[in-house]
Amino acid sequence: MGDSASSSSSTPSNPAPPAGTPTTTVLPIIIAVSSAHLLNDTIQSLLPALYPVLKDELHLTFAQVGLITLAFQLTASLLQPFVGLYADRHPQPFSLAAGMVFTLGGVVLLSVAHTFALVLIAAALIGFGSSIFHPEASRVARLASGGHHGFAQSLFQVGGNAGSALGPLLAALVIAHRSQAHVAYFSLLPLIGFILLTRVGCWYRDRLAHLQRHPAAPRPSTASPLSPGRMAATIAILIALIFSKYFYLACLGSYYTFYLIETFQVSVQNAQLLLFLFLAAVAAGTIIGGPVGDRIGRKTVIWVSILGAAPFALLLPYANLFWCAALTVVIGAVLASAFSAILVYAQELLPNRVGLVSGLFFGFAFGLGGIGSAALGHLADHTSIPFVFQLCSYLLLLGLLTAFLPEVSHPRSA
Repeated sequence: MGDSASSSSSTPSNPAPPAGTPTTTVLPIIIAVSSAHLLNDTIQSLLPALYPVLKDELHLTFAQVGLITLAFQLTASLLQPFVGLYADRHPQPFSLAAGMVFTLGGVVLLSVAHTFALVLIAAALIGFGSSIFHPEASRVARLASGGHHGFAQSLFQVGGNAGSALGPLLAALVIAHRSQAHVAYFSLLPLIGFILLTRVGCWYRDRLAHLQRHPAAPRPSTASPLSPGRMAATIAILIALIFSKYFYLACLGSYYTFYLIETFQVSVQNAQLLLFLFLAAVAAGTIIGGPVGDRIGRKTVIWVSILGAAPFALLLPYANLFWCAALTVVIGAVLASAFSAILVYAQELLPNRVGLVSGLFFGFAFGLGGIGSAALGHLADHTSIPFVFQLCSYLLLLGLLTAFLPEVSHPRSA
């Protein structure tokens, strides 16, 4: 079944039609996996949103705060490439719903965790659920794209970014009550996700069965357009770009509230609202990258998204509160367009390994974010949060590496 994802992107997208146009986009399925992504990432974003409460109640250091993120991110990142590789060979339509079960367990445990060790286990369970969800959901989005891969990945991604933005806003209700027990209310989200993804699994199962009965005509070539050496160098550059993006986002995602509280003496709840503003900008920016990449090319989008955010990141540590909030909105919107472009670019390099590519790049995104959060927390304990923000602002200059990416043709389906 390893070729099913790559061949299906140009195959009819209804569950069992005898015929259809190759460019049919199954929008309800893309919206469904995007909605599930929203639910999944809303839960994920509860962790950093609860950091101020957990730090006070459990008397944690910044390094321990970083380790909570690391426990979540590593569980997700280490498993995702293997999940993606296995799914390329043996697609599992109902694994998406199964992932929500682990997420549910993590949410319930987080609501009653009153020791640092239990918080780490809860974070790891949520990460494990994400490791199952992301690669296969990305394959479903591509399968339902009808050839509009950038659009499908952006719509899928924007659900996750919207969830990341909603998490801190909803967590503000928890913070208002100063009680972890209220986290249990969020167990409704993975339950809804389980029901939604069970229905998606039925469509996915029927779609795979249809592809087995009516395999697509072989394409002239599905091989990578690059030599193995050039391929390895290109993947290394893409990983470096992912590193710069997610290490910087780890800085903002995990420590932005602490930065606002320490630098501008804002309240915890107001800091959460400003974090929501930043994450909402990330969600808005995400939807732009894929469709624009379909039209003007992935490389151009990568140029603008990563290197274009660098000047604003360099200005951020020196801005007052108003401009700090404004700059983070610009940074979030510009930087967010990178991931969909990078992911689809990599999928076009390895068209027969969509699951592996999705798992690898989602895995690196989570893993680098977790390592970054832990490392930056350790650094903050020995220096200060403002110093960490100054240091991280230079990371986005790695966007200059985009100059070494080869042009990859991506014929756009009408």
